[in-house]
Amino acid sequence: MIGNKIGHRLDPVLHTLLKKIFGNGKNPNLFTWTAFFVTLIASFFILMEYWILTGLAILLSGLFDLLDGAAARITGRVTLFGGLLDSVLDRYSDLFLMTALLFHYLKKNEPGLVILTSFVSIGIALIPYVRAKAEAAQIPCKVGLMERAERIILLSIGALFQLMEPILWIMVVLCHFTVLQRIHHVWKELHPPLKNQEIRNPNFETRNKS
Repeated sequence: MIGNKIGHRLDPVLHTLLKKIFGNGKNPNLFTWTAFFVTLIASFFILMEYWILTGLAILLSGLFDLLDGAAARITGRVTLFGGLLDSVLDRYSDLFLMTALLFHYLKKNEPGLVILTSFVSIGIALIPYVRAKAEAAQIPCKVGLMERAERIILLSIGALFQLMEPILWIMVVLCHFTVLQRIHHVWKELHPPLKNQEIRNPNFETRNKS
């Protein structure tokens, strides 16, 4: 939702930031890999229960995730492989974080939170899956409340303020709601309403009245 609202409006700001820090040598895939490795560090911090560092690392990974797309557009290096790599590493990043939370709650012997985290993970995996299946059928599908930007923000808030349990409850509801939103969107696209269309029976013959 945030991504759809903002779109590419941040590109000029990100362009200035990239130029000041990296000059003209901006490889988009470098930012993609950096975002992934920072997420691995965040996952390690979860296991160590360094919650402030976890929140900061998640935010930093989100920043690099923004930069890879901006760098690709600014340098004219938007490629199909770059989009694939970004999408795959995003999925790995999401699920590494959730796996780390699962291990954390297993270690704490909190089966209820293990189940909750599992259902959040399922929702996180299904959101991009529905979009991918829709776009394979040539149906744009960017609708939904809980896209990746929202998930990053919520997880970072949960870590920074040690509110992970209520955040997970919010996420489990909104993630699966987003899955249903996307399914409904695809259904509407495949079944457009009939407007001002006359349904004719080809076997019906009109007769003039005598």
